[in-house]
Amino acid sequence: MADQTRVIAFFDERMLAHQPNSDAPFLPGRMDKRVRELLSALNVPWVYPEHAGRLTAIRQLLELEPVPGLLFESGRAATREQLGRVHTSSYLDHVYELRGENAWLDMDTTAVSPGSVEAAEVAAGTAIAAVEAVVQGRTQSAFALVRPPGHHAEPVRARGFCLFNNVAVAAAHARAELGCERVLIVDWDAHHANGTQDIFWADPDVMLFDIHRAPPFYPGTGKLEEVGVGLGEGTTINVPMPAGAGDRAYLKAFHEILLPATDWFQPDLILVSAGFDPHSFDLALNVSYDGFAAMTGLLQELAQRHCKGQLVFVLEGGYHLLSLSRGVRTVLEVLAGAPSPEPGTRGLAEVDTAAAFHAPAFLSQESR
Repeated sequence: MADQTRVIAFFDERMLAHQPNSDAPFLPGRMDKRVRELLSALNVPWVYPEHAGRLTAIRQLLELEPVPGLLFESGRAATREQLGRVHTSSYLDHVYELRGENAWLDMDTTAVSPGSVEAAEVAAGTAIAAVEAVVQGRTQSAFALVRPPGHHAEPVRARGFCLFNNVAVAAAHARAELGCERVLIVDWDAHHANGTQDIFWADPDVMLFDIHRAPPFYPGTGKLEEVGVGLGEGTTINVPMPAGAGDRAYLKAFHEILLPATDWFQPDLILVSAGFDPHSFDLALNVSYDGFAAMTGLLQELAQRHCKGQLVFVLEGGYHLLSLSRGVRTVLEVLAGAPSPEPGTRGLAEVDTAAAFHAPAFLSQESR
């Protein structure tokens, strides 16, 4: 039986070798070409936003402020067979040909460096390792600290900094090898998981609940009416949000949409595509650290109710290093047994104390 308060974070330094060259020539027609032109006029350099410092910042914060009950384990590389469950052979051939190269893979944002293909294999394999640790009972919850992220990667192409769809690879592995019949994927990244949706669009045994900033925000998908097709109709749930939406809206969506949908779906395993760009520091939405904690607590309750507590987080986006690292630590604290505070209530007890202290000075008639 897994320790109820133990959580394992999976990390592998090989993922730091993904270092796209932001000075590489842009392809004709790339949308980033216009961005570079605008920044050049302002004497501001274009920097590839998804960089190794994201994982380094998380590790440094966890070393400075350890989470009781948190253990670390290394990851491993995914095999071609594991990747091939969600990506086509022709796409894998294309990516493997770029091993050791500097190149752009798509027409929007995704590039590789000499170490990128191995880093992407390790990111997907590390998500698998986290799922295996949970399903095999070594821990009740786990967090795969991975990069490059995955949820924009489609079966046939890379998009949005993503080469392989890590959470989809892990979900497919859980079903093919670990006896999980139904997998729920919850994606709270600020950007819609177009790749994950595409992979499981017609699959009735994988439910995707995706709450994100509404189109036309990148990647422009994830409209309310996108619900899947065929046998999979109804197992894709999109909740597009306006700019600035925060804790109350997110928790309302969890309570009123995710909870009844999960009770209907009855998953064997819950995976979370955890991006931390909904935090206000990333300028897309307005979720707080307490909001991330509260969502984690609700997911724990759902996992306990339906799948023996089996809950796995896989890192997606989040590009402000402070909100990214602090957000990850907040989630790990809750997974390790800390209570999740109700958003918006932090500081109320202190106000009560201060009011009791100051009230006699201006409410007492004798003091007038």
